[in-house]
Amino acid sequence: MSATFVGMPAFPEAARAATGDAQLRHNLRRATHTIRDKRAAVVGELDDWAGLRAAGKAVKDRTLRHLDVYLERFEAAVTAAGGQVHWAADAAEANRVVTDLVLATGERDVVKVKSMATQEIELNQALAEAGITAYETDLAELIVQLSDDLPSHILVPAIHRNRAEIREIFRDRMAAWGAPAPDGLGDDPRALAEAARVHLRERFLRTRVAVSGANFAVADTGTLVVLESEGNGRMCLTLPDTLISVVGIEKLVPTWSDLEVFLQLLPRSSTGERMNPYTSTWTGVTPGDGPQEVHVVLLDNGRTDVLADTVGRQALRCIRCSACLNICPVYERTGGHAYGSVYPGPIGAILTPQLRGTGGAVEAALPFASSLCGACYEVCPVAIDIPEVLVHLREEVAGGAGHRAERAAMGAAGWVLGDRRRLDAAQRAASAARSLAPRHLPGPGAAWTDTRDLPEIPEESFRSWWRRRSGPGEGAR
Repeated sequence: MSATFVGMPAFPEAARAATGDAQLRHNLRRATHTIRDKRAAVVGELDDWAGLRAAGKAVKDRTLRHLDVYLERFEAAVTAAGGQVHWAADAAEANRVVTDLVLATGERDVVKVKSMATQEIELNQALAEAGITAYETDLAELIVQLSDDLPSHILVPAIHRNRAEIREIFRDRMAAWGAPAPDGLGDDPRALAEAARVHLRERFLRTRVAVSGANFAVADTGTLVVLESEGNGRMCLTLPDTLISVVGIEKLVPTWSDLEVFLQLLPRSSTGERMNPYTSTWTGVTPGDGPQEVHVVLLDNGRTDVLADTVGRQALRCIRCSACLNICPVYERTGGHAYGSVYPGPIGAILTPQLRGTGGAVEAALPFASSLCGACYEVCPVAIDIPEVLVHLREEVAGGAGHRAERAAMGAAGWVLGDRRRLDAAQRAASAARSLAPRHLPGPGAAWTDTRDLPEIPEESFRSWWRRRSGPGEGAR
């Protein structure tokens, strides 16, 4: 059974260790800069990128406002096409549904398409507890699985590994999971890809059950859509007899014309390509062609709670492109493991606390894992204002006495600033006591002044200077 994020330290501690790893920082910088440069080039080709981005945001917002309608429409369309829909309120229910469906086939092995939703619910671990082995087929996910590691990126889970490390993983671990790596395997990318192809091919040909997620789900037709770059996902979606897809309820789009918008936004934002090499769509069951038993598990797992938050709900627009990770100066220096969650980077810093709550140390730290520079918002293809949500969540985490103290301070400031006589008196008092002003604040304010200098209090306020220069009448105005 592969590793999990459970029990990992909160971001400050994890980030401190990550930033001390020079090889990790080198790997991350090289990879993220390569991807972000490719993205910038292909986005720059489009004169209407801003309009396309606005269209994607509008489609997602409209869908989320009427999500109940589209979910019921999707269920009816899947059922009419010969598929079966299962509703899962949380991770435990989703895992139970998938496990029961696999056990009912009599199989004990499944092949998997790369899926953030199944990672979120830790499906592989649940299947393992039932005696079922899940084989990851995405190249980067395969690397992570073979090394008993954790994904560090939404799009490129093994972004923290270089070619030499991958070669050693293949040579040491492939045989335990199936076809071994060839003798004398080097670190040339083509040789590594060929070793993975040979290893996976026999697995594809003899495994009868597959598990997938979906990038999008079209409500009108009940169609599921997966975008990928290798073709391994398509092998999973076409060869097995049974296909089980775990899909977050926010993945819906109403129509195929809506889907067209995202088929332009996602490839450019994720891999820096004009279109994905493999775009697979499937609708229910087609007799004699592809899986003959198709199940869709619609996953909530906290999403309706996020939807209820008028500020935070915009996180549900996310199409998992990872552009925010590739541009983020914090992610570039710490990597994904420091976030202690399946969803790393800026989107993880707002999505994870909302899905899981802010009661735990890991979740409470995530809204502060940002410099609020705003670069993530600038590159987001669906215009999620991540800094706005981060500040919103920081207020929630502060809560209690800290939040009450902040509101009291703001209330007092409003009272002073709301009347010129009160403001004038406060300024005179501050100038008179300027020599007594501390350089560092005590108590809760200490951490703030450890890294900031308090501004100098002038001997005379502007209002007093203006009154002295222009006379009492001008000062009063």
